[in-house]
Amino acid sequence: MTRFLALLLSALGACAARPGDGPARPPDILFLFADDQRADTIAAWGNPHLRTPNLDALVARGFSFRSNYCLGAGQGAVCVPSRAMLNTGRAYFRIPMDLKGEKLLPELLGEHGYVTFGTGKWHNGPESFLRGFQRGRNVFLGGMSDHFKVPLQDVSPERTFVGKRTGEKHSSELFADAAVEFLSTYKEEKPFYAYVAFTAPHDPRDPPAAYREEYYKKRPPLPANYLPQHPFDNGSVTGRDENLGPWPRTRELVSDQLCEYYGLVTHMDEQIGRVLRALEASGRAKNTVVLYAADHGLAMGSHGLLGKQSVYEHSMKCPLVIAGPGIPKGETRAYSYLHDLFPTVCSLAGIPAPGNLDGKSLDVLWKGEAKSVRDSLFLSYVRFARSVQDGRWKLIRYPQIDHTQLFDLESDPDEMKDLAKDPAQKGRIESLTALLRDWQAKLGDGQPLTVPNPKPGPVDLTGGKRPPDQWQPGWIRKKYFGLER
Repeated sequence: MTRFLALLLSALGACAARPGDGPARPPDILFLFADDQRADTIAAWGNPHLRTPNLDALVARGFSFRSNYCLGAGQGAVCVPSRAMLNTGRAYFRIPMDLKGEKLLPELLGEHGYVTFGTGKWHNGPESFLRGFQRGRNVFLGGMSDHFKVPLQDVSPERTFVGKRTGEKHSSELFADAAVEFLSTYKEEKPFYAYVAFTAPHDPRDPPAAYREEYYKKRPPLPANYLPQHPFDNGSVTGRDENLGPWPRTRELVSDQLCEYYGLVTHMDEQIGRVLRALEASGRAKNTVVLYAADHGLAMGSHGLLGKQSVYEHSMKCPLVIAGPGIPKGETRAYSYLHDLFPTVCSLAGIPAPGNLDGKSLDVLWKGEAKSVRDSLFLSYVRFARSVQDGRWKLIRYPQIDHTQLFDLESDPDEMKDLAKDPAQKGRIESLTALLRDWQAKLGDGQPLTVPNPKPGPVDLTGGKRPPDQWQPGWIRKKYFGLER
């Protein structure tokens, strides 16, 4: 009798459903992606020295991932592997940087009924963009450019690149323009995936003049871990990013570049506001998931460095906020990677994720189904550095110079007090090193942690010849604006 009653109620429920009713439409997905943005450059995340009202509003209604990272890079252009991992859900050790033969997130979404649109930076080759995105406008195929002279192309209905030209506005405005146009004109029933990849705040640090002047007038403090130079050769102390200023890193140099960097962030934030207002005006906002992230961080004077070519927190930690239907306001300090977004988006869209992913869906964190998706975190950079952290302790190993660092992130979040030489830490270093090797084995990282003939570690770059004039403070401002301050 009980079984009969259950069947009867089920049948009555089916009859009560309106004709034509079916499963709820999957959400639209708007992905806003920054370039070279430190995790500490959102005002709502605790930085009162810069203005980011639109990101603050997103944080206020969304779920923040406060321990989000780029896993690392096998090359100096960290944004290439970062974006490759984001779009495949796999560690960079396993995938080609042009993504050939890999299933891409937008490609998978397209196969499941999504209309996919892309604008902005794509640093993994033209073929992979065309494979992933059905539509595209103001696409920049490259790594960096003068923000006021960005080479652009569009995607034709036949999915070829057309309309090569040079942008006539700042890059952040151009990419926001394309996103606003897409959102304002999209009237189809199918859900969309819109990928908006800004090149800000990547150098050259040339925001529109008013935005840098805003910070020149009220200068933000230097990073708490500012140093005039890095104390040893980490493998990239003379790389491209580090040639954006002379050694030592004077306070004037770092302050100038920080003002310009903050200006880029604030200008980008305003363009993000335009995109979000266009989403509201489209009438689709209530069923749209908005993701905000950056491909990695940047040193900007921390540890005497300017670039992202290290495994310090300032270079590999990056923002991640997700807001939308069914996602509560809140935050977590659980470890996450950018490549976790692939399975996370699949879960949001109701699509089975491929079985070969290294990423893990993060939805269990905001649903309260789990407190974490991993207990430790691994970071890597080329052959020069490997790192692991367990929630409190962070070990960094530099194989090429036979050097180890150990930091207590609980008491020393800026990684300034190296405890590796403390005899009391010997056991901890051994256990973390074992954990590091486990991570390497799991991800297919074959880099030895020792080498036969390690190079000397200590380095002093302050006493050599003066770098060329183009590397002096303000050179970007002079080159791109013809301005003196």
